[in-house]
Amino acid sequence: MAYAHADRLTALDTSFLDLETPDVHMHVGSVGIFESGPLLRPDGGLDFDRILEFAEAGMRRAPRFRQKLARVPLTGNPVWVDDDHFNLLYHIRHTSLPLPGDDRRLKRLVGRIMSEKLDRTKPMWELWFVEGLEDDRFAVISKVHHCLIDGISGVALLGAYMGFDAEYEVDATDHRWIPRPAPGPLGLLGAELTRRAGIPFKMMRQGTGWIQHPLESSRRAMDIVSGVSGTLSNNLSSASETPFNVPIGSHRRFDWTRFDMAAMREVKKKLGGTLNDIALACVAGAVRKQLSADGSDLEDIDFRVMMPVSTRTEDQRGKLGNRVSLLVASLPVGEKDARRRVEAVVEKTRELKKSSQVTGAEALEELSDWTSPALITGASRLAASRRAFNMVVTNVPGPPQPIFLSGAHMLASYPLVPLFENQAVGIALFSYDNVLHWGFNADWDAVPDLHDFVLAVEQEFETLRKL
Repeated sequence: MAYAHADRLTALDTSFLDLETPDVHMHVGSVGIFESGPLLRPDGGLDFDRILEFAEAGMRRAPRFRQKLARVPLTGNPVWVDDDHFNLLYHIRHTSLPLPGDDRRLKRLVGRIMSEKLDRTKPMWELWFVEGLEDDRFAVISKVHHCLIDGISGVALLGAYMGFDAEYEVDATDHRWIPRPAPGPLGLLGAELTRRAGIPFKMMRQGTGWIQHPLESSRRAMDIVSGVSGTLSNNLSSASETPFNVPIGSHRRFDWTRFDMAAMREVKKKLGGTLNDIALACVAGAVRKQLSADGSDLEDIDFRVMMPVSTRTEDQRGKLGNRVSLLVASLPVGEKDARRRVEAVVEKTRELKKSSQVTGAEALEELSDWTSPALITGASRLAASRRAFNMVVTNVPGPPQPIFLSGAHMLASYPLVPLFENQAVGIALFSYDNVLHWGFNADWDAVPDLHDFVLAVEQEFETLRKL
């Protein structure tokens, strides 16, 4: 007889559920653009039956995508259980763009899809296959709740469907999936009580390690205290008020651009820093231009970006869920000179790498896991209400070589990061095949001129190239 099974969500994963409101949608996403290749039928449409076939096979590598949420009685803590009514056709969707099928119409469609929250009674993800793009292309719009994946695990998920060889095919051997029954209310509650009862023993084991290595443990403890203090201090202080930080609604608009990685490396070589520093400098210059156009006062402005940083270890690679720490850095938006903006960004990121912000964020997550997810959720809500940062900018490394979906070459992949409360724009970057892909998610009403901001990012990069 099959055994009952449930997987507990971490405190960080749970916080992404708790932060969601009717206007704040906590799903991540991407827009992949492909050459149709062998997936194109003679009549010009997509071979959707073939798509469903390899999607079903790929599910075996990502069993979490067949699970839905359940709640532990009394505590209300969420757990993953197998969905005994899982229907692939609900999650894999097929649509088409109206003629002429250009990028502008695709961006509008992405905005509409991302304006709707995911259904919490089902596995929380959707894949939209969009045919009708000009030049014999199609798009895949992914939409996955943030409690399920972070950027790095999202990249790992690509491996469940795609390969580096045009001849790569997912093994479609039929393996019938049998959902495991979910534990009853008493089983869920018993497992949670057992976990909590074991917390003192975990603390005792850590105490033994402290006794055996007192000097090393003392330094670690000091780093943790300093880091947690810094994290809470960041959440309590407020960044400058800007037009990017206004109440948002539920409707979204999406835009993108792309930079050649060779050109970015050349800029990095001449101006210093890392590729991420150059990207942040481009954001700083674009924000300055946008705020100047809006008539904002740039004197002594404190414009902060929150940068998720992966803390995923080697043994956690390929696993879903979130393994990130959230770092906050001030961008030199008030600096007039583009070269000095780069230098200021480089100096700031070097300071961050030496700081204990990562240690503090990890400690806060671990403490929330031991006690209650409400701790990290409360800290996140405090950061949003106090305007601890103005914008999210996240950078996820992807494969450096071309990948293929059942023989169809992926030409580009533009990522999407969710908007937090009073955050009208979010920026995500994804490097793939020697191109840096930028995805801009924005509130529909608060940022009607999103494309102007995208152009400002492009212009700032051209300014840096001329330097």
